[in-house]
Amino acid sequence: MTILDPCTGTGNFIANLLPRLPRRDLPRMYREQLFANEVMLMPYYIAALNIEHAYLEMTGKYEPFEGRCFVDTLDMAEGRQMTLFTERNTARVARQRRAPITVIIGNPPYNVGQINENDNNKNRKYPVIDKRVSDTYARDSQATNKNALSDPYVKFFRWATDRLAGRDGIVCLVSNNSFVDQIAFDGMRKHLLQDFARLDHLDLRGNVRKFPKYAGTTHNVFGIQVGVGITVAVRCKGERRLQYARVPEHWRKEDKLAWLTKREVNWQTLAPDLRHTWLVPAHAEQFASFLPITGIVELHSRGVATCRDGVVYDFHPEALFVRVRQFIDDYNAEVDRYRRAGAPDNVDDFVRYDRIKWSETLKLQLQRGLYAEFNEAGIRQSLCRPFAKRLLHFDRVLIERVYQFPRIFPTPASEQENCVIALTALGSEKPFMTIASDCVCDPHLVGAASQAHCFPFHTYDPDGSDRRENITDAALERFRRHYRNPQITKWEVFHYIYALLHHAGYREKLGDSLKRELPRIPFAPEFAPFVKAGRELARLHVDYEQLEPWPLQYIEDRSQPFTYQVLDKMRLSKDKTSLTVNPSLTLAGIPPEVFDYRLGNRSALEWVIDQYRVTEDPRSGIKSDPNRDAAAEYIVRLVGRVIRVSVETVRIVKSLPAAFEEPAPR
Repeated sequence: MTILDPCTGTGNFIANLLPRLPRRDLPRMYREQLFANEVMLMPYYIAALNIEHAYLEMTGKYEPFEGRCFVDTLDMAEGRQMTLFTERNTARVARQRRAPITVIIGNPPYNVGQINENDNNKNRKYPVIDKRVSDTYARDSQATNKNALSDPYVKFFRWATDRLAGRDGIVCLVSNNSFVDQIAFDGMRKHLLQDFARLDHLDLRGNVRKFPKYAGTTHNVFGIQVGVGITVAVRCKGERRLQYARVPEHWRKEDKLAWLTKREVNWQTLAPDLRHTWLVPAHAEQFASFLPITGIVELHSRGVATCRDGVVYDFHPEALFVRVRQFIDDYNAEVDRYRRAGAPDNVDDFVRYDRIKWSETLKLQLQRGLYAEFNEAGIRQSLCRPFAKRLLHFDRVLIERVYQFPRIFPTPASEQENCVIALTALGSEKPFMTIASDCVCDPHLVGAASQAHCFPFHTYDPDGSDRRENITDAALERFRRHYRNPQITKWEVFHYIYALLHHAGYREKLGDSLKRELPRIPFAPEFAPFVKAGRELARLHVDYEQLEPWPLQYIEDRSQPFTYQVLDKMRLSKDKTSLTVNPSLTLAGIPPEVFDYRLGNRSALEWVIDQYRVTEDPRSGIKSDPNRDAAAEYIVRLVGRVIRVSVETVRIVKSLPAAFEEPAPR
């Protein structure tokens, strides 16, 4: 046995697994060792002493444990090792590297990367292991976004597998459990099943982002935000096997730890599909028989990612102009300073973080010597969240990723004629949702922990010319043949899709498949009702600002100075029948069916309440105020309009006929 890597937590993991001994109970022969002059972290001494004590109890004799090493484990694949602390430690590391290890146990760290580029605290690079991950897990992944494979725990799975060097052996890691079901890890799942004959995963759950009603401190075994699992992978000869078990979602930390001591696991044998999905959803076979939406709508795109929302978004053009101009001046000054300094290689350490919100792409623009320019014509409407528009400075330098939107909404004029169906992208932890938009979409349109994927009806050249319909001719022909109607148009196919994606039965039955794959579109028994419903839904959701507000009762508090404006945030009553806009105004008479129209975890009205509030970013001091001086009633009327949208949407969706024929029983 070798204890490795205090920086990655493996030493702490083993120290916690083994019985802890009070200092007064340590045998004298190695109590003194704890305070020897060799520099070593305390958890490593404790782990080594516990191992020595266990050996003493089992054999009746003491022998010193020479297996502890202070080392960054992943460095051992790089062929580099600094002579840290003592020559004895370096010698142990060298000996460990040569040893034919067959059992690897650990609790590697897991964090996919820094949240804010200005933290300048990126995960360390390991060229050898990073390349191995790229050549195996990433290469065989079908995911568009593979950033999750940068998580250190993924690198430890790769390192541990390679460290066996083809020998039979066991790898047991306590890690983030996201690799079990998220789309970015399909290549990793494929290789794990190739590299090991037997694979058991015990899912301890605890993903607070997925189940926000459960706190990490009470429902996670480590008190963290991400889910945790125990994986035991065995390389040996014999029949291959994949087993899975998980604890109940509602269990608290104490329940999980107590259950682990009983060692009573009811394993479920899994049969992965051809896409390397382990937890294959119910009805997956039927879902796979439908038309993929990507085969119907040719060009599609993720939402525009800014990485600096506080700079390029605002409700008010004047405030946006001032902030963007200041940011451009600061950024261009950094370009000048970078050039004068001779373009140093280490841009992370060169740039100043006090005035600029940096991102990976902006640093690349700096290295290319690209200056930013303010263009008032670049101010565009953007749908940030459902029924919550803001102004956006749409610029390739200041925005991190524009994706395909220069071909979807290349000019303001295109917003008058084009429409996109935005929906929940792959791997979302939130319920599936969709909404139509006539402007640029934010990537978190569907919620902060999800990504939006957008399917437009028209596409253009980047200068706004050569408008084309984006429904493929082959897909149109399939619809015409299936429904025996040569008059079906591409707009009708587009509206058919939009209605079907709202269908309650479609979402409920195929919800698990929609988390793992972009939608597939069945041929409903009836075509015309879906076209009509989709057209009505698109009109409601795109033109919501032009609708007549739902008739609400205005209750005024005469003891307060009257205003229509939101002073901090609006508040629903406990029974959700009224909404307090501010101390002087309450809107009553909200119909209960309003809350049946949900987009992700919130109703449409709750999205408006969440987005139309006065806030101030504590880090930057930037204030966001949605009130409009020239249209004081805008927010109040918006509330009424979204209530109308919600009531009408619920009515239309309930009127839809069956979305697909049920397969005949076998």
